[in-house]
Amino acid sequence: MMSFNQRTPTSDPVVVGARFERRAVFDAESIRQFATLSGDHNPLHHDAVAAAAGPFGRLIASGPHVTSLMMGLDATYFSSRFEALGLEFDFRFVRAIPEGAELTLEWTITGSEAKPSLSGYIVSVEGRAVDDEGIVYTTAHGSNLLRTPKGNAP
Repeated sequence: MMSFNQRTPTSDPVVVGARFERRAVFDAESIRQFATLSGDHNPLHHDAVAAAAGPFGRLIASGPHVTSLMMGLDATYFSSRFEALGLEFDFRFVRAIPEGAELTLEWTITGSEAKPSLSGYIVSVEGRAVDDEGIVYTTAHGSNLLRTPKGNAP
């Protein structure tokens, strides 16, 4: 188990304005698989015939599918350098994510505030899922607690 420095932070561990991203493909198999694993039995995520007759004309990804991928990106990015804990996230579904969509999931660091009582920093992020044409499918805001590992303490 890694130990962490329990002193008041003295140096901001992140750069406000920094951006990180990953690509995600929402194919029929991943849409069905995620919906099944999350217990979402809405036919719009499983049944191509029902989805074709629905408002979007094809399968769509469930909301938790994109939010899980985005939160996973956030956790992976921050935990590679810090003890990182997600504190809160909110998402807005701007448009349905159709089968076959290839999106960039991205986060931008929008703030960082020392939190001595928690021996770390509260780091704010804003995110979105967007296609190559700039069409936004999901937007998000979040906050994380970052604690610098003892070996990397400022």
